[in-house]
Amino acid sequence: MAPTAPLPAIRPMLALSGALPGEGEEEHWAFEVKFDGARCVTAAPGDGTVRLSTRGGNDASATYPELAALGEQLRGRPAVLDGEVVVLDDQGRPDFGLLQRRMGVADPRRAAHLSGQYPVHLMLFDVMHLDGRSLLGSSYRERRSVLAGLGLGGPHWSVPAFVEGHGHQAWETSLRAGFEGVVAKRLSSRYAPGVRSTDWRKTKHVVTLDVIIGGWSEGRGGITGLPGAALIGVAERAGLRFVGAVGSGLSDRERRDLARYLAVIPRDTSPFINPVGVPAPHWVEPRLVAEITLSGWTSAGHVRHPVWHRLRPDLTRLHDPRPP
Repeated sequence: MAPTAPLPAIRPMLALSGALPGEGEEEHWAFEVKFDGARCVTAAPGDGTVRLSTRGGNDASATYPELAALGEQLRGRPAVLDGEVVVLDDQGRPDFGLLQRRMGVADPRRAAHLSGQYPVHLMLFDVMHLDGRSLLGSSYRERRSVLAGLGLGGPHWSVPAFVEGHGHQAWETSLRAGFEGVVAKRLSSRYAPGVRSTDWRKTKHVVTLDVIIGGWSEGRGGITGLPGAALIGVAERAGLRFVGAVGSGLSDRERRDLARYLAVIPRDTSPFINPVGVPAPHWVEPRLVAEITLSGWTSAGHVRHPVWHRLRPDLTRLHDPRPP
């Protein structure tokens, strides 16, 4: 038997952020769930093994040992596949905070131990090379048909469904299910390695939330002495619960303004009822209310991907974090 040609190294195709295709053009697009995970290119030479690569091209095979059995399912079918590695929470939704506990672990014993605590699942959504033939020039619809024909499925990998021409339905379904958003892919699109293409669009669900500032952490570099992040909470019956820190989205002017406001309401102790875990925090009286956006909540009850929007002077002092 002739030796199998080596598999090509293929960088993942990337999506641009943008609005979903509107009415009148939906029929030309497919819609997939956007998973909150880490991109993974899977190369299976057909001999029962697999090599897992991160978006940056690093070998992650030892990091996710539970995915090794996928190679056996692809024995005799040399392939390069595209997908997303996730860790699912108790409700079956991807939780990036849990996945972070697995990422970058190279020690086999440590990775094996963590695989029992936080098992990963590989969501496969594309095939770029199969049986010695490149599929880069094939359309998305053709590639998905080929992928479905492989019959892949196991305890730690699957091929999620997609819908054609029903973007609004996909959007509403993903929102109700608690997923991060939707990726729209043009049905006729070819696979463009390493390119952030207009043929793939990602749209995230964004939630707006009013939070109470209970402290701040100092910035570094050019913002030394100013708030690098606001420590935020939500009022509950038991008191003010810490839900995270938000610094993304703050402009230099907003940092300076916030520093002036916080300087007149310092306090010596934390106003939060739960641990904060932020180094060298500065506590303040919980009087200022801010509006942030977020993509969801972590399993620990913290905001995911928080972005500062604005202060809410109209709501200041209206929230009392003390129990009634």
